[in-house]
Amino acid sequence: MTDRTSSYAALLLRLALGAMFLAHGLTKLLVFTLPGTAGFFASVGFPGWMAYPVTFFELGAGVLLILGAWVRPVAAVAAVQLFVAATVHFGNGWSFSNPNGGWEYPIFLAVTAAAPALLGAGRLSWDARKHA
Repeated sequence: MTDRTSSYAALLLRLALGAMFLAHGLTKLLVFTLPGTAGFFASVGFPGWMAYPVTFFELGAGVLLILGAWVRPVAAVAAVQLFVAATVHFGNGWSFSNPNGGWEYPIFLAVTAAAPALLGAGRLSWDARKHA
């Protein structure tokens, strides 16, 4: 990244995506609970046990993205995870305000996660400290 503001853009993207992952992981853990999340996963066709690694991935990914650590691989896995999550919504149409949520928001998040996987963490990150 050569533009002098691009590191700030990468930071904002990482912070927003990391906060979203933390919020989703904490909601699964503290609000719906892991057994409740497992039940939801099973009700939409995913194996219930996947709720556990997904929740802990979301929590870990949130922290790592905020810190800017291992951003490319974490964001790449996050993009795939978000795309798979979006498949639940494909039959609901475009708008997330549709019953059971449409697919535009989860696909937007998948694309948003793909961006730091391609861009990297930027100068204002833990990853940049490793290369300084």
